[in-house]
Amino acid sequence: MFTGLVRDVGKIQSLDRRGGGICLTISTRLDLRDAKIGDSMAVDGVCLTMVKISERTFTVEVSPETLRRTTLATAQVGHPVNLEAALKMSDPMGGHFVTGHVDGIGDIIEIVPEGKATRYRFRVPKEIGRFLIEKGSVAVDGISLTVADCRGQEFSVSLISHTAQNTTLGKKKVGDRVNLENDLIGKYVEKFLHQRQDQPEKSAPMDEAFLAKHSFLK
Repeated sequence: MFTGLVRDVGKIQSLDRRGGGICLTISTRLDLRDAKIGDSMAVDGVCLTMVKISERTFTVEVSPETLRRTTLATAQVGHPVNLEAALKMSDPMGGHFVTGHVDGIGDIIEIVPEGKATRYRFRVPKEIGRFLIEKGSVAVDGISLTVADCRGQEFSVSLISHTAQNTTLGKKKVGDRVNLENDLIGKYVEKFLHQRQDQPEKSAPMDEAFLAKHSFLK
C-alpha cells in the first residue's frame, strides 16, 4: 500500500528484457539501508518487487502483464521515474490509499498555466472515466492528485509548483502518456452495489443492522 506522495525521482540505469518481461535497475536518493529483498516499491505508480538492492540502486522485475497495462512498456535507460516505498504502519497517512495496481493509461491533452499552478487535462479510457468524481482522488504516475473537474473521458488536475518540481509530471508534455489508478474505495463500492443489483432477491436492506454486521458501525 502507498499514499501517492512521491519521495524521489529516480533514474533507470539499465534495462534487461527477459522472456517477455523486463528487469529494471533504478538509481535513487532514497535510503535503502533498511530495505529487504521482496519489499515493494512504486515506480511511476506501479507496485513492483525489489529483487536486488545496493546502496543507491535497486532492481525490479516487470511482468508481461504489467507491461501490457502500464507505460513501463516504453521505459528506456535514462528515463526519470517517480518512486515511493511501501507504507509502514507507523507512517503518517497523507495523499490517499494507493495500491500500485494501475487501472490503465491516459494521455495528456492540455497543459495550461494558472498563476503559480498548472492545470493538466487528460483523456482516459471509459472504464477509468466512470470512477472519476470532482474533488475525488486519482493517482497519476503514482502521484496522489485531486480531480479538479471531469466530464466523460476527460479530467483535469491542478498541479502546485512543489509537485511539478519534485515529480516527473512537471516535465511531461502534451501527448505524453501516464499511468492511472482510480480511487480504491470507489471501485469496491461499485462492485458491491453491482452484486446487490444482480441478486436483488438475496439483498438485505442497507439499514443500521446491515451496517453493523459489516463493521461500518460499532
